[in-house]
Parts: sequence; C-alpha cells; structure tokens
Amino acid sequence: MNQMVLKFSLVLKILNPLVGKRSLFLSLFLINGFLFAQDPLGSETVTVVKPYSPSVRDASKIRETPTRADSVNTAKKPVQYSIFSVPVASTFTPAKGRATNLERERPPKVYDNYATLGFGNYSNVLAEFYSNLEVNRTDNFGIFLTHNSSQGGIEGVRLDDQFYDTELNLSYTRRDRELSWKTEVGGQHQLFNWYGLPEIPALSNDQVMDIDPTQNYFSVYAGGEIDLYDSFFDKAKAKFRHSGDAYGSSENHFDARGTFEVNIAGELITSDITADIVNGQFEEVALDGTGQDYTFMNFGFSPSLLVLRDDLTLNLGIGLFYSLDPENSDNNFYLYPQITASYRLSGDLLTAYAGIEGDLEQNTYYKFFQENPFVSPALAIQPTETEYDAYVGAKGRLTTFLGYNVRAGYASQFNKALFRRNPTGPIASMENYGYGNSFQVVYDDVNTLSLFGELNVDVNRNFYLSLNAEYFNYSTDEEAEAWNLPNVKASLNADYQITEKWYAGGNIFFRSERQDLAIIDNRPVDGSLSEAYVVLDSYFDLNAHLGYRFNEQLSAFVRGNNLLNNNYERWTNFQVQGLQVLAGATYKFDF
Repeated sequence: MNQMVLKFSLVLKILNPLVGKRSLFLSLFLINGFLFAQDPLGSETVTVVKPYSPSVRDASKIRETPTRADSVNTAKKPVQYSIFSVPVASTFTPAKGRATNLERERPPKVYDNYATLGFGNYSNVLAEFYSNLEVNRTDNFGIFLTHNSSQGGIEGVRLDDQFYDTELNLSYTRRDRELSWKTEVGGQHQLFNWYGLPEIPALSNDQVMDIDPTQNYFSVYAGGEIDLYDSFFDKAKAKFRHSGDAYGSSENHFDARGTFEVNIAGELITSDITADIVNGQFEEVALDGTGQDYTFMNFGFSPSLLVLRDDLTLNLGIGLFYSLDPENSDNNFYLYPQITASYRLSGDLLTAYAGIEGDLEQNTYYKFFQENPFVSPALAIQPTETEYDAYVGAKGRLTTFLGYNVRAGYASQFNKALFRRNPTGPIASMENYGYGNSFQVVYDDVNTLSLFGELNVDVNRNFYLSLNAEYFNYSTDEEAEAWNLPNVKASLNADYQITEKWYAGGNIFFRSERQDLAIIDNRPVDGSLSEAYVVLDSYFDLNAHLGYRFNEQLSAFVRGNNLLNNNYERWTNFQVQGLQVLAGATYKFDF
C-alpha cells in the first residue's frame, strides 16, 4: 500500500506542471477512483454517537425604510411672487333682496250638511239630505234621508210599474284617543209592483184589472260598532233588523261579529267570533208548497295567524261553524280553510296572490228582496255553504298610472240560492203574484269556474278609469241551469274633472245571456204541466252624468241612464225603463 502511495506521488509531481492548480479537482477524482478500484471497502456498521441538531442561520432583515444613498442632494429654493392689482371702476349698485310671497292654495271648505233634489222623465224623483251636527269635540249626531221614486210608464206594460225607495238613518258617533264607537237606528220603506206578465196565458183586460200587483216592504233596524285602539279586543259590531211586507211576512235577523288580536313572539294571531240568528214566518203559502216558518242559529269561530316575512304575507286560518235548525231539529258542524298568501315578486310591478277560503252564509228574506224585489212573499230560507273558494292571481302596476289585476278561481257551494220564475197556476185560483210574474228561490249544489281581469287608469287627480270583466262557468247538480246567472259580466267606470267647475263621469255595464224556466201548471184543472226554457238577451246599459259647480256651496248636475234606450229585461218579463234623464242641484251649508 505504501508503495502505491509513493508511486502516485511521483505521478503528481510529473503531471503537476502540465495540469496546474486548476486540475486539482480532476486529480482528486482520479485518485479516489483508483483507490476504490484497487482496494474496495467491505460492509461496515456505522454508529451515530450524537443526533443531528439542525440550526437556522441568522438572516439579514430588510429595513422598512431603506437608507437613501444619494450623493446629490438639491436644496429647494424659496419662490417669491407678488400680485399686481389694478383697480376697476364700476357703477353697479346691488339692490336689496326681498322675499317672494308664496301663493298658498286655500283648502276647500268642508260643510257639515247638504241637500240634493232632482227630477226627470218617468216622473223620477231623487232626494237626499245629510246633516252632521257636532255635539262637542268628540261627539257627532248624523241624519241621512234618501228617496228615489218613479211613477212608471214603461211602454207595453199592462200593470202599474211605479216604485219608490225611502230610508232614514240616525247615527251617533264618538271618537277619542282610546276608542271610537257608533250607534244607529233607521227605517226603510220600499214599494214595487209585479208588473211582468207573460204572454202565455193571455189575459183579458178584465182579468188584468182584477190584479193588484203592489208589494210593500218594511224594515227597521238598530245597531252599533266599536273600535279599540290599544286592546287585544280589536273591534265589534252588531245589528238587529226586523223586516216585513204587505202580505204578513215577518223576519227578525240579528248579526254580531267581534275580533280579537294577540301578538305572540312577534306574530299576530287574530280570532273572529260571529253569531248570526234569523227567525221568520210567511203567512202566504209558496206556489211550490215551500216557505213556512224558519229559524237558523249559526255560530262561528275563525282563528288565524298572520306571517310577515319581507315580501311575503301569509294568513293561515280555519273557520269553525255550528249551525242549528230548531224547526227541523237539525244541527251540523262545519270546518273550512281560510288561507291567503301574497308575495311581491318585483316591487309594485308584480304581486302574486292565492287563497282557499270557505264560509257559511245565512240567507234572509231581506237580502232576497233587496237583490230581486219581484220575489213572491213566501220563500224557502236556508244558509249557503261555500265548501271552498280557491283562487290564484297577480296584480301590480305596469306604470305609475296603470294598474292591473287578474285572477282565476274555482268554488264549490252547497245550497246556492238561485232565482227562478214562479209557475203559472190556474187562473181561477191565482194570487196577485201567481201569473208567472214573480220569482221563487231554489237551492242547488253549484261549482263555479271564474276568470277575472281588471285595469285601472289613474293619470292624475282629474281623471280615473276602471275596466273589468269576469267570466263564469257553472256546473249544477239537480237544476238544469244556474238560473238567471250570466256567464259574462263587464263594466267600465270613468270620472273626469274637466275644469275647476266642470266635472263629468260615466259607466257602462254588460251582462250576457241568462237562462230561466217558464212553467204552466194546470194540474188542478186538466192535469197538464208544461215547461219551457226562456233565454234573456244580453244587454248594455250606458249611464253618464255632467255637473257644474257655481261656487263651494251650490252645484247643478244632469244624469242620463240607459242612454242606449235598450228595453232589456233584467228579470224575465220585467222590462226596465228606457232612456232616462234627470236634472237637479246640490246645496252644501252649515247651520
């Protein structure tokens, strides 16, 4: 081994001049390879005495504010300047300012009393009187009297067709910080005639002269209502009405309703309580053998939860009703959904809404002769049950002055009241209303599909226009048709303030065809009974008014009704008056 090292040293001495210092690394590499090739090492065990302890070398931290190494530093020189002012001669002298007086618009004076009187063709008379007497700062006493009458004169009518309707209402109200309440009493007298004689059977003049078609309706009422501002008992109202007619019919109707509101955990819970009691009797026997004494007592409880979440309004409620029929020893419980919801999808542009609601509605004799004054003085009275009325729709404003509302609905009703013409009986035993010139009430289960659309144009305070239309499709259970109900109803209403003194307005109504049934019953004489469908034509009814204000107190007006002069039939064989023009004046005053 020593000889090999000696020989290698001699080789380095010989090569050193050739390779120089720069070839030292290469030389060492060759030596190592040479040694390894000559004497390779065997496998050995290496024992680590001390574990490896790494350390982090200190680093130089860069300073946040570096030192500027600039050999040239230039000092700022101060700038000195002066303004060269030249005086300018001026002869302008400003005038002293003065505040401008604003012209304040005087608010219109509100008068506590007014009287209206008008006269027209067909001997039409319109009269109204209203007075509000201030008892003290919180109490007021009101008087309202209205009268509308006509002496008739419809062309082709063989019986008297005059009518009048007069009502007097007295009220007393109080309003203070905690509550407000109102009480009222009143009376109403109405006169109508069963003048709608059919063509068949044909009656002679003597037979017509024996008919007294006049019917008088009377009613008196008393009631009150109260609103509490800071109480869980929100409001309540009640009314009692006694109604009757010239044929001995009598009816007592009491209707009371109250509302309670409780706020629990930020949610509003509302409960409505109702009591609807009606009792009546007819001295006349209905032509179909129905219509005697009747009594119904309906009690309802309707709780609901109002949920408000941003743009969502949700009302979750149910209706619980108990109906008692003492005359027939019958009673029933009813449960109805009362759920409504609305959601603002795009601000005022679009609000979607939907609901499903049910109710129990008590029918009364007074309600029937207000809707159709030509009913016979003996009717079948019972409540109507709306099992559900489901609807979905959308409403909003397309522009700042154009609003819309569209809705589709489907309702299921049990014992829905329908007006149908009374049968014509044997002439020898006829009543004054038994010549096919009066109407009865029949009940049937009816399902109704409805589509509704409405547009409202409110350009400014001086012009307003409303247009709506509704389509109905009826499905009856026992009756052949939904008697006297139109499939299409539409109306247009407009009001226009032309100038400060002139104003005008108008409306037009449309009703599509309706179905009725004509029955001639001669079974007591010859055993014959005939039935025939009657189709009432559709009609338009155009009405308008024009007024002029002389001053704040006195104004004059002209009204025109049925301007198209259509002698249409609102009910079978009952033509309406033709073109009607009425002129009058209104005077406002204070005592």
